[in-house]
Amino acid sequence: MSGQAPQEVAERAREAAGGEHALATVTRERSLALRFARSRPTQATSVDDLTVEVAAVREGNVGRATTNDVEPDALRRCADAAVRAAETAAGQAGPGAYPGFPEPGALRAHHGHDPETALLDPARGGEVLSAAFEVAAETGTQANGLWTAGEVETAIATPSGPVLVDRVTDAFLKVVAFGAGGRSGYAARTSVALRDIDARAVAAGAAAKATAASSAPVALEPGEYTVVMESHAVHELLWVLGQTAFNGLAHAEGRGALAGRLGTRVVSAAVNLSDSPRYASTLPRAFDAEGVPKAPLPLIQDGVAHGVVHDVRSGAIAGASSTGHAQAGGPAGGPLPTNLVMVGGGAADEGELCAGVERGIYVT
Repeated sequence: MSGQAPQEVAERAREAAGGEHALATVTRERSLALRFARSRPTQATSVDDLTVEVAAVREGNVGRATTNDVEPDALRRCADAAVRAAETAAGQAGPGAYPGFPEPGALRAHHGHDPETALLDPARGGEVLSAAFEVAAETGTQANGLWTAGEVETAIATPSGPVLVDRVTDAFLKVVAFGAGGRSGYAARTSVALRDIDARAVAAGAAAKATAASSAPVALEPGEYTVVMESHAVHELLWVLGQTAFNGLAHAEGRGALAGRLGTRVVSAAVNLSDSPRYASTLPRAFDAEGVPKAPLPLIQDGVAHGVVHDVRSGAIAGASSTGHAQAGGPAGGPLPTNLVMVGGGAADEGELCAGVERGIYVT
C-alpha cells in the first residue's frame, strides 16, 4: 500500500486528465470484519485499499476510469481512459446532459470520525463476539452474524483547484439468533464509534424474538390489520422510498412517486422526514461524490411532501441546484438520500405503539 496521502494522489490524477474538466476522487479504506455462525467465529478479513477514480467531461458527456495503482504512469493511463470514454460518447451520441462539475462550497465539521474506532483493534471485535455468544448461551439460542469496523478517507480534487478531504469511521454489529424449532430473531446496530454498540443488548434483542412465547407460527387470514413496524423495518421502507420517491432524477423525468405531488399531503400529518447529515445517530459525510457539501434537507413536513434530492445532473434537468446527494460511480441511477431521519407521533416506544392494538401485525 502506498504511503502517499490521498489528497496528493487526487491532485496528480486530476492534472493527468487535464485539470479544468476533470474530477479525481481517491478513497482510502481500512476495515476489519468478523463473521460468526452457530456461536462460533467463522471468518476474519482485513481490508487496506486505495482506489482512484478519474471523471472527465467532454461536451456534456462523462467518462470514468478507476485504478488501484498510484504510480505516475498508471494515473496517466487511468486519466487517458476517462478522457477517451468521454470523447467517444460525445462523438457517437452528441452533446450530453451533464452541465459540468460543480464549484466546491464551504464544508462544515461533523462528528463522523472516532479515533478509537480508527485504531481497528481486532481485540475489540473479539470482545463483541464473546458478549454475543454469552447471551446466546444464556438464552438457549445460536448467534449468527457480522461485526465490522472501518475508517474511510476521501479526497476529491476539483476542477477549480481545491482538494476536499473527509475522514469518517463506522462500526456495525448484526446478530441473527436461532432458537428452538428454527425460529429466528434479528437485531443490528450501526454507529460512528465502537463504544456506542452494546453487543449484549443487540444479541439480547435478537434472542428475545427467537424465544418469544408468541413466536409459534399462526395462520393469518387475508384482511386489513393494524401494522406496527420495528425501526429496522421502517429503515427498509424508507430506503425503498428514497429510491422511488425522493430520487431527483426519477422525479425530474416524471416517473418518481412524488411527481406532481410536492406541496400536497402524502402521509399522516404526524410524519416528518428529512435528510439530516448532522443528526447524532447518522453516519455523517462532509460532501457527496461530486464534492457538493452536505446540508440538512426537509423532505416531508407535517405529512406534506416538500422536496427531493438532487445531484448536478438531475438538478440541471429540474432547474434546481444539487442538494449534495450524488452517488459514487456516476449519476446514471440518480441521487439518493443518505441520512434519512423520521420523527413524529407521541408514543414513547414500540411497546406503547403496540399497547392499543387488539389484533395486528408486528413487522421486525
